[in-house]
Amino acid sequence: MAGAIRKKAAALLFVALLLIAAGSAVYAFFHPGPWIVPEEAKQVANPLKPSQANLPLARSWYLDKCAECHGESGKGDGPQARMYDPFPADLTDPRRMHSISDGELFYKISEGHRPMPSFKKRFTEEQRWQLVLFLRSLAATPPTVSKAR
Repeated sequence: MAGAIRKKAAALLFVALLLIAAGSAVYAFFHPGPWIVPEEAKQVANPLKPSQANLPLARSWYLDKCAECHGESGKGDGPQARMYDPFPADLTDPRRMHSISDGELFYKISEGHRPMPSFKKRFTEEQRWQLVLFLRSLAATPPTVSKAR
């Protein structure tokens, strides 16, 4: 009798541990850790120079692949934004965007980090650099207009 109780207790303990492990795996899948970008990736300079020619095409790629989450204007308010934790980044915040190097943006676009997918196979290297230039344009503060007195 005591042996049967021990076997039942061991089986229950095993099932409980299995459920805890499965729950931890599910939590880790849906709640990824911090986005760590290697230092060498942060140091990579954009080989493209900003030009108005790069922006319209990059904008069309952004609207096609990024706006669903980041929003048409880049504020992180796209139609799917509320589905994710954390919410998509506000790409229009100059303070935030100036604290991120071009290499870091390129790495994040290329590699992705749940829930953001990798775009390494969806865009060429040149297209990803053009997207970096476009993202920079979203956070550019418009020049102030001085009023004549």
